[in-house]
Amino acid sequence: MAHRHDDADDQSFDGVLDAVGPRLRAIRQQRGTTLAALSADTGISVSTLSRLESGQRRPNLELLLPLARAHQVPLDDLVGAPQTGDPRVHLKPIQRYGQTMLPLTRRPGGLQAYKHVIHGGDGPQTPGEQKVHEGYEWLYVLNGRLRLLLGDQDIVLPPGEVAEFDTRLPHWFGRADGDAVEFLSLFGKQGERMHVRARSTGGR
Repeated sequence: MAHRHDDADDQSFDGVLDAVGPRLRAIRQQRGTTLAALSADTGISVSTLSRLESGQRRPNLELLLPLARAHQVPLDDLVGAPQTGDPRVHLKPIQRYGQTMLPLTRRPGGLQAYKHVIHGGDGPQTPGEQKVHEGYEWLYVLNGRLRLLLGDQDIVLPPGEVAEFDTRLPHWFGRADGDAVEFLSLFGKQGERMHVRARSTGGR
């Protein structure tokens, strides 16, 4: 019985691998990418990519990981992992800088989206060290009042307010008062703007 079960598992695994090639070709063609362009992006030779797509080359993680990054899709999409049938995004919350961050995107690279929740307290948050890093960030306040320190600017953003900034500028954000704050953020690579201009409505 165990031997037959192992055979069934092997056949199922082989079926998954056999389906990777056509899936790779479909994803590349949907994006209008040539084999030459994909080769330049991943460092994988055109002949290897062609053999992968035709099923003549067996896929492995060393090949699939750079392809997932190049196509900006989860690895699950390349290997055809079964869907749960639940349309909700189930990603683990991140606890950082005294707030809860809920990832809203799954693809590696490109724009990353988060929902931030800063829980209520006795009063305004005490500003911490302003951070500096590569990237560009866009914020939209859903509820509460968000205090944004951006260089020498001290801005309070009410619900519905938007701000964007180069994250190479020193920055910090937190509660402007004792009420909880919820906001959305989009974070992209350097020079990748969201086409929304920051405007301040708060005071110092």
